[in-house]
Amino acid sequence: QVQLVESGGGLVQAGDSLRLSCVASGATVGYGMGWFRQAPGKEREFVAAISWSGGTANYLDSVKGRFTLSRDNAKNTVYLQMNNLKPEDTAVYYCAASSGYGTIRAGKPSYWGQGTQVAVSS
Repeated sequence: QVQLVESGGGLVQAGDSLRLSCVASGATVGYGMGWFRQAPGKEREFVAAISWSGGTANYLDSVKGRFTLSRDNAKNTVYLQMNNLKPEDTAVYYCAASSGYGTIRAGKPSYWGQGTQVAVSS
């Protein structure tokens, strides 16, 4: 029922910034949303998640202070502002959503986007 469409990925240099967007369609009132990423040959890892109200957010330790997650419920959109990007941030970034915030943190969201590529060169 819920569909997620990511955008904003691209090729940038280390130190640059990038803003990812994820637009949700369908009934998502009350849903938590977030982002995961996966580099080739590596497991998908949690990046950030935010509650429906925006009052609770969690981040992967390595992105704290550099990435900021926000959402605009009127637009059914979540944003991931990524600053001071590093080569190790290179991965496909996937938007995720779930009626339960805890399921996102557990790596088991109800819905996934198809991903957007982020590549950071040295």
